[in-house]
Amino acid sequence: MHDFKKFPELTDSQMQLYYFQSPHKQITNNFRAKVAKVTDGDTIRVETDFRDFNFPIRFSNIAAPELNEKGGKESQSWLEKQILGEEVEIMIDPENRVEKWGRLLGDVHHGGFSMNEMSMIMGHSIPFEESL
Repeated sequence: MHDFKKFPELTDSQMQLYYFQSPHKQITNNFRAKVAKVTDGDTIRVETDFRDFNFPIRFSNIAAPELNEKGGKESQSWLEKQILGEEVEIMIDPENRVEKWGRLLGDVHHGGFSMNEMSMIMGHSIPFEESL
Protein backbone atom coordinates (compact mmCIF):
# COMPACT_ATOMS: atom_id res chain seq x y z
CA MET A 1 0.00 0.00 0.00
CA HIS A 2 1.26 3.49 -0.88
CA ASP A 3 1.29 6.29 1.75
CA PHE A 4 -0.44 9.10 -0.19
CA LYS A 5 -0.29 11.51 2.77
CA LYS A 6 3.49 11.33 3.00
CA PHE A 7 4.14 10.84 -0.73
CA PRO A 8 1.24 12.36 -2.71
CA GLU A 9 2.94 11.98 -6.09
CA LEU A 10 3.50 8.67 -7.77
CA THR A 11 6.65 7.95 -9.73
CA ASP A 12 6.23 6.61 -13.26
CA SER A 13 6.80 3.04 -12.08
CA GLN A 14 4.26 3.47 -9.24
CA MET A 15 1.61 4.88 -11.60
CA GLN A 16 0.87 1.42 -13.01
CA LEU A 17 0.42 -0.04 -9.52
CA TYR A 18 -1.35 2.71 -7.57
CA TYR A 19 -2.90 5.20 -10.00
CA PHE A 20 -6.48 4.06 -9.42
CA GLN A 21 -5.95 4.00 -5.63
CA SER A 22 -4.78 7.62 -5.52
CA PRO A 23 -7.24 9.76 -3.52
CA HIS A 24 -6.27 12.82 -5.58
CA LYS A 25 -5.33 13.76 -9.12
CA GLN A 26 -1.78 12.91 -10.12
CA ILE A 27 -0.12 16.00 -11.57
CA THR A 28 1.28 15.56 -15.07
CA ASN A 29 0.78 19.05 -16.53
CA ASN A 30 1.74 22.64 -15.73
CA PHE A 31 -0.42 24.37 -13.12
CA ARG A 32 -0.77 27.54 -11.04
CA ALA A 33 -0.51 27.54 -7.25
CA LYS A 34 0.01 29.84 -4.28
CA VAL A 35 3.27 29.46 -2.33
CA ALA A 36 2.31 28.57 1.24
CA LYS A 37 5.82 27.92 2.58
CA VAL A 38 9.44 28.13 1.49
CA THR A 39 11.01 25.04 3.04
CA ASP A 40 14.53 25.82 1.86
CA GLY A 41 16.31 27.24 -1.20
CA ASP A 42 14.99 24.61 -3.60
CA THR A 43 11.75 23.32 -2.07
CA ILE A 44 8.41 25.04 -1.51
CA ARG A 45 4.94 23.97 -0.38
CA VAL A 46 1.99 25.11 -2.47
CA GLU A 47 -1.79 25.22 -2.28
CA THR A 48 -4.11 24.74 -5.24
CA ASP A 49 -7.81 24.58 -5.92
CA PHE A 50 -7.62 20.94 -7.04
CA ARG A 51 -6.17 19.51 -3.80
CA ASP A 52 -7.36 19.98 -0.23
CA PHE A 53 -3.84 19.93 1.22
CA ASN A 54 -0.53 21.75 0.69
CA PHE A 55 2.15 19.72 -1.06
CA PRO A 56 5.87 20.08 -1.82
CA ILE A 57 7.51 21.16 -5.06
CA ARG A 58 11.22 20.46 -5.46
CA PHE A 59 12.83 22.88 -7.93
CA SER A 60 14.04 20.91 -10.94
CA ASN A 61 17.62 20.98 -12.18
CA ILE A 62 19.08 23.00 -9.28
CA ALA A 63 20.52 22.27 -5.85
CA ALA A 64 20.56 24.82 -3.03
CA PRO A 65 22.49 24.35 0.22
CA GLU A 66 20.64 22.70 3.10
CA LEU A 67 19.55 25.06 5.89
CA ASN A 68 22.39 23.88 8.14
CA GLU A 69 25.00 24.42 5.41
CA LYS A 70 26.79 27.64 4.47
CA GLY A 71 24.40 29.82 2.44
CA GLY A 72 21.35 27.67 3.24
CA LYS A 73 19.42 30.20 5.29
CA GLU A 74 20.35 33.00 2.86
CA SER A 75 19.05 30.93 -0.06
CA GLN A 76 15.78 30.25 1.76
CA SER A 77 15.41 33.91 2.80
CA TRP A 78 16.01 35.17 -0.76
CA LEU A 79 13.39 32.76 -2.14
CA GLU A 80 10.87 33.74 0.56
CA LYS A 81 11.23 37.40 -0.40
CA GLN A 82 10.59 36.53 -4.03
CA ILE A 83 7.58 34.21 -3.88
CA LEU A 84 6.14 33.50 -0.40
CA GLY A 85 2.38 34.14 -0.56
CA GLU A 86 2.56 34.72 -4.32
CA GLU A 87 0.90 32.85 -7.15
CA VAL A 88 3.39 30.96 -9.29
CA GLU A 89 3.26 28.73 -12.34
CA ILE A 90 4.79 25.29 -11.98
CA MET A 91 6.17 23.90 -15.23
CA ILE A 92 6.22 20.09 -15.19
CA ASP A 93 8.47 17.91 -17.32
CA PRO A 94 6.39 14.75 -17.93
CA GLU A 95 9.61 12.78 -18.44
CA ASN A 96 11.03 13.87 -15.06
CA ARG A 97 8.12 14.79 -12.80
CA VAL A 98 8.87 13.13 -9.45
CA GLU A 99 12.17 12.84 -7.57
CA LYS A 100 13.36 9.92 -5.44
CA TRP A 101 11.66 11.17 -2.25
CA GLY A 102 8.29 11.48 -3.98
CA ARG A 103 8.29 15.26 -4.37
CA LEU A 104 6.94 16.77 -7.57
CA LEU A 105 9.70 18.41 -9.62
CA GLY A 106 9.02 21.72 -11.34
CA ASP A 107 10.43 24.86 -12.86
CA VAL A 108 8.78 27.60 -10.78
CA HIS A 109 7.88 30.79 -12.66
CA HIS A 110 6.91 34.13 -11.13
CA GLY A 111 6.67 37.55 -12.75
CA GLY A 112 7.81 36.15 -16.08
CA PHE A 113 11.02 34.66 -14.65
CA SER A 114 12.14 31.13 -13.88
CA MET A 115 12.94 31.19 -10.17
CA ASN A 116 15.12 28.12 -10.74
CA GLU A 117 17.34 30.11 -13.12
CA MET A 118 17.20 33.28 -11.00
CA SER A 119 18.38 31.33 -7.96
CA MET A 120 21.48 30.20 -9.86
CA ILE A 121 22.12 33.67 -11.31
CA MET A 122 21.91 35.19 -7.81
CA GLY A 123 24.33 32.57 -6.45
CA HIS A 124 21.82 30.77 -4.20
CA SER A 125 22.00 27.42 -6.01
CA ILE A 126 24.01 25.45 -8.53
CA PRO A 127 23.01 23.16 -11.40
CA PHE A 128 21.89 19.83 -9.94
CA GLU A 129 24.51 17.85 -11.88
CA GLU A 130 27.28 19.77 -10.10
CA SER A 131 25.92 18.77 -6.69
CA LEU A 132 26.37 15.05 -7.31
